[in-house]
Amino acid sequence: MQKIGTVNPMTLKDAAVGKEYIIKSVETDDEELDAFLFSLGCYSGETITVISRRRGGCTVSIKDGRYSIDNHLAEAILI
Repeated sequence: MQKIGTVNPMTLKDAAVGKEYIIKSVETDDEELDAFLFSLGCYSGETITVISRRRGGCTVSIKDGRYSIDNHLAEAILI
């Protein structure tokens, strides 16, 4: 049961296309994946925008780059 006044974290998978968000955290159990995402600029405090969606994932814009990520990874990025 959810407590009154608490908010479930929103993941990148739930993000609207074309809207800019600020990354709150990246929650993975894989240190290599964390390091890879950090190298792309995907870390807490950075802005991220979903450019487009497709069945298995989405294309995002982080800093000056565009990247294709799958839905599993999009669920690990909290906004």
